Amino acid sequence: MKTQKQKIGSAGRTGTNIRSDCHIKVIIMTKGGINIDLKSKVESLYGNSIRTQIKDILKHFYVKNALIVVEDQGAVPFVIAARLEAAIKRAETKLENNFLLGKMMYVKNNSRDRVRRTRLYLPGNEPHFFLNAALHKPDCIILDLEDSVAPTEKDAARILVRNALMNVNFDDAERMVRINPLPLGLEDLRQIILHNVQTILIPKCESAAQLDEIDNEVNKIFEQQNIQRKIFLIPIIESALGVVKAFEIASASKWNCGLAIGLEDYTADIGVERTKVGYESLFARCSVINAAKAAGIQALDSVFSDVNDDEGLRQSTFEAKALGFEGKGCIHPRQIKIIHDAFVPTEKEIEYAQCIVDAFDEAKRNGSGVVALGSKMIDAPVVKRAQRILSLAKLNSNK
Repeated sequence: MKTQKQKIGSAGRTGTNIRSDCHIKVIIMTKGGINIDLKSKVESLYGNSIRTQIKDILKHFYVKNALIVVEDQGAVPFVIAARLEAAIKRAETKLENNFLLGKMMYVKNNSRDRVRRTRLYLPGNEPHFFLNAALHKPDCIILDLEDSVAPTEKDAARILVRNALMNVNFDDAERMVRINPLPLGLEDLRQIILHNVQTILIPKCESAAQLDEIDNEVNKIFEQQNIQRKIFLIPIIESALGVVKAFEIASASKWNCGLAIGLEDYTADIGVERTKVGYESLFARCSVINAAKAAGIQALDSVFSDVNDDEGLRQSTFEAKALGFEGKGCIHPRQIKIIHDAFVPTEKEIEYAQCIVDAFDEAKRNGSGVVALGSKMIDAPVVKRAQRILSLAKLNSNK
């Protein structure tokens, strides 16, 4: 008897500790129709819906004969769709089209100067982190395709992140994706750039040329779709060379809205251990702050890696604020409130900022090009900082 030719691909995660995910194995054959072997913890409620969804996706990819083996641990539809698409593409390696589950949901217009006190990193291949992330009220949510994703799972993660951007309500949080270093990052862009992402984080940035390459790719994608671009960029400085070229990088693109530093990789690059005191990275942090301010964009601090040291995080954030950083990375939701509270302006800061803004408003009403507070002249950067302090104070009062 002649054996059928088979193409096999699988994607997803399995095991007793897996939540809100599934593992799907696709065996594509030359005959036999579609057979679905589904084991699901929600079989009685959603078994028929899952089978219907699987058939719709197989039809989209013109798969007519296949055995689909599914181990489901409560995955929502966008996760099932992502895992099945990845499995099919691993079996049929020349497939290029996508199955777009969801649509362009309403996402508020982004702003270059919006508040970015907290950026919550979520591993891009673990969907259970996505679903309730907005409840913690971070200013920004980062779906990470870089360090948190194993090299063998990059293809599956970018499909999952694309589906999450199209289907998950992240509330008012800025929707960020950290792509991989170039050239792999260009493939990430092609999957996610048109699907409700607002800001791209560019890791291990060491030159303006990298920003040019990113900008050109983003512009090309939007021009091909005849859509106006609205995507901002945040380069991340993570090496000694990146620090040296910080201003070149910060000023390389008109779409840059911030410049961040990543201290785990930076300290490894210069051959020292990262400490909580941070003397070893003071030069790098100050360089990034100075470059960002000179380029007119935000300076954003690294993560504080000890999630159990609340007081250490608080002091680290106070120091970051004093140096000139406007935000800090988070690796756990419990860090968000501590950072937000540390960035709250003091009463003295608020009172002085209000005096500056009042003086500015009065000068505008009087048609004066000169703003003064008592005998002291006030220039535009001082007014801008005062307005930001009042915005932060208002944000805190509305909690």
